[in-house]
Amino acid sequence: MINKSESTKIIRWGIVGCGDVTEVKSGPAYQKTEGFIIEAVMRRDVDKAADYARRHGISKFYANGDDLINDPEIDAIYIATPPDTHKYYGLKVALAGKICCIEKPLAPNYKDSCAIYEAFEEKNIPLFVAYYRRTLPRFEQIKTWLDSNRIGAVRHIRWHLSKPATSQDLSGEYNWRTDLEIATGGYFDDLASHGLDLFIHLLGNIKEVSGFSLNQQGLYSAKDAAAACWVHESGVTGTGSWNFGCNIREDKVEIFGSKGKIVFSVFENEPIILYDEQEQTELFIEHPENVQLYHVKQMKEHLMGNSKHPSSGLTGAHTSWVMDKIIGNL
Repeated sequence: MINKSESTKIIRWGIVGCGDVTEVKSGPAYQKTEGFIIEAVMRRDVDKAADYARRHGISKFYANGDDLINDPEIDAIYIATPPDTHKYYGLKVALAGKICCIEKPLAPNYKDSCAIYEAFEEKNIPLFVAYYRRTLPRFEQIKTWLDSNRIGAVRHIRWHLSKPATSQDLSGEYNWRTDLEIATGGYFDDLASHGLDLFIHLLGNIKEVSGFSLNQQGLYSAKDAAAACWVHESGVTGTGSWNFGCNIREDKVEIFGSKGKIVFSVFENEPIILYDEQEQTELFIEHPENVQLYHVKQMKEHLMGNSKHPSSGLTGAHTSWVMDKIIGNL
């Protein structure tokens, strides 16, 4: 946390891995947050790093992560590389003593997630994880409904996510998201982590979870189907199914209560629907253009000591534990 006497200080960020996710989703959010500035970016392809810096008005670029992390003019690091390098870079950032935000999932497995979390915890350095759905107004409205007992006592949550195989999947072209060595669960790791982390935010930590996972299609090395059941510490039960070889895309979450239910989508641009004892309420709450904007702004508020950010290294590691239990890594 930044000292109160330094509350007007500009926090200078460096981005390790300025790929697609940083173009619109996250990078501009840092530039739009008062008190934050992106000072430098890094990408192993120096020409692409230079191009990114030029297009986004960033003064410095690097081809080596160590050079950016150890730059004395950088106060904080955003790691936006694929998950298999999160621990590698995260431990370097902790060693350098700098604030850090890491893309989700925190790491490909719970063990590595714990190693990252513990490295920052030991030095009392802020660590955030980019599970930005915890901060989006659409999902905060759902939390408000739950907290105000609009559906009574919450009993159960159910999620089904499916989509067809992509042309890339069918072609056999390499995709790190479906490489067993990087993401055991394939698209499950990349997509289900968002929803499960959101459910933990809405309903509390999960105390028990079990699941099954397999590769049904044989298109790539990672898993392509999973099913699970779990229990939150509050006693709310949950079930989920994820399949990445179905003929249609479907993304539907239902939260059942003693007096009603809430229906929404984790990824689709659809309204959220509340069914209670009196009426049906349907709301469409648009996401910001830069979907990580609220996540980044709340990091600034956390660092100023004004509030506590909802997505930390501790919460990110818990989500990794849930994911590992479902996919069979634990």
